[in-house]
Amino acid sequence: MIAPGSPLVPHLLPARPRAAVLLLHGGREAGLTPSRPWHPAALRMRPFHRAIEAALPHGDVALARVRYRLRGWNNDRADPVPDTLDALNRLAELAGPVPTVLVGHSMGARAALHAAGHPQVCAVLALAPWWPAGEPVRQLAGRHVVVLHGEHDRVTSPVESADCVRRARGTAARAAMATIRGGDHAMVRRHRLWHRTAAAVVAHFLDPATRPDPLPAECYGPGDGPLL
Repeated sequence: MIAPGSPLVPHLLPARPRAAVLLLHGGREAGLTPSRPWHPAALRMRPFHRAIEAALPHGDVALARVRYRLRGWNNDRADPVPDTLDALNRLAELAGPVPTVLVGHSMGARAALHAAGHPQVCAVLALAPWWPAGEPVRQLAGRHVVVLHGEHDRVTSPVESADCVRRARGTAARAAMATIRGGDHAMVRRHRLWHRTAAAVVAHFLDPATRPDPLPAECYGPGDGPLL
């Protein structure tokens, strides 16, 4: 039973899930007003929900999203990380101790990065992440990390994302970055590629033996990530 106001909003909850995917939408640098599901940042993630669910056809993976209390990060005064950790704990109560993939966009990717040390988390997929210089990476130990960033993103920095990925390579199990040719921060330009690639990355995280890695090998090497 999900209590009203819970930070966890399930979309698909099998009787016996073998894994889980938790999606985190974007927000604002500062914003103390309540986060609502009809805000553009939240609506932007709906196609990713559908694409990921379609890529996991056996119905044995729990799929949920995080509901933030507030819209902004607010310089750590009221950031969404506690909401994310609370959602992960509630998801573990419902689904059991299953490996969980975090999929976050922009501010949601920052929350996912900070929450990656939760024991349920096995991987992070960051979409156009807001990762300012010096973001922590120690919590990524043993996790898989993939970043997709738009070539023409003017809101968050592909350079800062690449720097975080490079630092994570000394800690994470694997860390990769790819750049979406012509892509923007809202993931509207070449949206089908964004959705298709994200779904394929998540499927590979959960079934590496049977679902091939959709990213070229160069994504795991030095540099800012090849163009897709």
